[in-house]
Amino acid sequence: MQTYAFKMKLEPGMAKEYKHRHDYIWTELAALLKEAGVSRYCIHLDEETNILFAHMQRPARHSMDELPSHPLMQKWWRHMADIMETNLDSSPKVTELETLFELK
Repeated sequence: MQTYAFKMKLEPGMAKEYKHRHDYIWTELAALLKEAGVSRYCIHLDEETNILFAHMQRPARHSMDELPSHPLMQKWWRHMADIMETNLDSSPKVTELETLFELK
């Protein structure tokens, strides 16, 4: 199992709305993520900077690379685009983070 960590940026004042939308994440989207190999997915907010820190557990052999082309994932991105920084295709601007330490 590997951990994949990344950060995104939330628009100012949108933390409550971001949480609300994730509290009611679409059942089909949750199933799609699990089918791709995601077994645990957490998102944390730094309220001072509006930076979202996310990390997920996934097996070494996963199918997450196929998610960006899936219509449901694209629909979710469009649904979230008004409250966070995005690319031209509405996907969130993501910066992958390198793991420097892990206590086992």
